[in-house]
Amino acid sequence: MRRFSEDSLERWLHGRRRKPLVLRGARQVGKSTLVRNFAAMQGLILNEVNLERHLELQRAFATLDIGVICGELEALVGRSLTAQGSLLFLDEIQAVPAAIQALRYFYEELPALPVIAAGSLLEFVLADHGFSMPVGRIEYHHLGPMTFREFLQAIEPTLCHYLDELDFEKALPEVAHRKLLERHRQYLFVGGMPEAVLEFCESSSFQDAGAVHRRIVSTYEDDFSKYERRDRLALMQRVFRLIPRYVGRKVKYVHYSREERSRDVKATIELLANARVCHRVYASNCSGIPLDADIHESVYKLLFLDVGLMNHVCGVQWPDLLNQGPVQLVNEGAVAEQFIGQHLVFAGQGMDRPTLVYWLREGRKANAEVDFVIGLGSEVFPIEVKAGKSGSLRSLHQFVGRGKSERVLRFDLNPPSRQQVSFQTPVGGTLQERRFELMSLPLYAVEEVGRLCGAAAG
Repeated sequence: MRRFSEDSLERWLHGRRRKPLVLRGARQVGKSTLVRNFAAMQGLILNEVNLERHLELQRAFATLDIGVICGELEALVGRSLTAQGSLLFLDEIQAVPAAIQALRYFYEELPALPVIAAGSLLEFVLADHGFSMPVGRIEYHHLGPMTFREFLQAIEPTLCHYLDELDFEKALPEVAHRKLLERHRQYLFVGGMPEAVLEFCESSSFQDAGAVHRRIVSTYEDDFSKYERRDRLALMQRVFRLIPRYVGRKVKYVHYSREERSRDVKATIELLANARVCHRVYASNCSGIPLDADIHESVYKLLFLDVGLMNHVCGVQWPDLLNQGPVQLVNEGAVAEQFIGQHLVFAGQGMDRPTLVYWLREGRKANAEVDFVIGLGSEVFPIEVKAGKSGSLRSLHQFVGRGKSERVLRFDLNPPSRQQVSFQTPVGGTLQERRFELMSLPLYAVEEVGRLCGAAAG
């Protein structure tokens, strides 16, 4: 199954000042497979070393002597690391912490050798060692679960054409729209973890995909026992299991434990977020670009790693999802918000760490909240995941009324459309009319936002 991140790796490989590349991402999002497929497509000699299986290499890496390190690695793989067309891949680098430090010396002493490292839960390891990542000598690529479009490309690639042709002015064939909605609902259950997608692609069995989810969740919980102290393990596993149930809701530490101190719950969430198991969506004033310049660090909501894993942890079965009506699917629960959020947070998969914000106004009598806010160029776009009509978008009215945006996005289950919306807002004791453009997109079109919003501006 092809990942779009292969294009980013190709740009890295041919970059003028290439540095060792560290793939960041949660367990089992496909980091190792990505590198293997990329090496094969580029015709590279792949020298892969899984450091979890060779813990004895800690001693060699601890010398920080590239000659010693390469000698050990070459003895292991049985060939020269520096032969023309070679790629060195250090998998599970967190198992040998000294290898993280050694990356800078590969850059400084062997700059012609392409080096990729992949690690999960790196923050867990770094927290227990007296060194940090070799900033300035490495590059990052952040990898998340497979997107809906990657899922579609693996399951029914002919439908990708309709995503390419999606437009506000051009009617989408009704049959194509229904097929995309059907595949989208399947994605909500299967999710984007590559093993689950592959299982579903080969067997078309939701039960088999669910079995993969069960194994992945067990793997995560086993990992926690490796990196967390025994007295904190129960809290970490509890928080991990509860995050999917509170997706999209402002975090209150008491929801996760009434017995533990808030600072301990906060620290646990911090570790899970650093390990990419969940993502914090911070409240922001959204005064302008960049949106994260005026966030409230103590006010945030959480997204889980993957919508398929989220449904599994919450005990949702395929018939439950299949029987939900369109309005219920979008407006009840957090499934649609998780889907949109996990795609937005990885919309720029690459060198920058994923960030995402939302807008929250808490008042004495009523609150206003916009699900997400993104920046495209110099423009700010508020995003609502709703199935209601424009007249019910009270929070968007407040956002626009404060002069923060003139165009807004709404995700629902209908074909693309856009319309001018007017409303009355109080200004200086009187009501004034405000207008904005409401652009509605089907949930499955979230990856087309950049293209469609840019075209709409023209």
